[in-house]
Amino acid sequence: MPHIDVHNDLPGIRGLMAFRPEAAEPMGALANILLRDEEGISRAERELIATHVSYLNDCFYCHTSHGATACQYLDGNKALVDQVRKDFRNAPISGKLKALITIAASVQKSGKAVTPEQIEAARREGATDRDIHDTVLIAAAFCMFNRYVDGLAATTPSDLSSYDARGRQIAERGYGSHIFSTFPIPVSEVAQ
Repeated sequence: MPHIDVHNDLPGIRGLMAFRPEAAEPMGALANILLRDEEGISRAERELIATHVSYLNDCFYCHTSHGATACQYLDGNKALVDQVRKDFRNAPISGKLKALITIAASVQKSGKAVTPEQIEAARREGATDRDIHDTVLIAAAFCMFNRYVDGLAATTPSDLSSYDARGRQIAERGYGSHIFSTFPIPVSEVAQ
């Protein structure tokens, strides 16, 4: 049960954003900029970075929902998403993405944990300055999003299929005002 009365039954960050829509608008815009861009890092790779950072932060709602969105871009490859979530170094992903996730994992600990060696390793794998920039900002933003969700104990669905439905919606429509729309997630299936 959330620490505050958000006056709605929406799960996760959606319930919190509906409580403060004036904060939701710029947060949704930031999510679209960071996760829907196709320059350099694909949408799937961006969602995988968000999923891994959220997993490191132990934010079940975020790593499950963004993992489900990544699956939409990866033709339903849940095994790959799960491996990236837990053990990206041995996942069948590019060396560039491994180097970027290494940077993201450092950002999750502290911005100062990112080393020049990590940046150089990413560049050797073909990462551009923009790729590195976006990776750091995705990781930093997801530390904020994860703490927002867990810091207020947002309602978290226990029915994992609801995340798949939401992932499809995000892959098709992106992040934005429709975030408040409901999906068939009965209150009885929401972990309190």
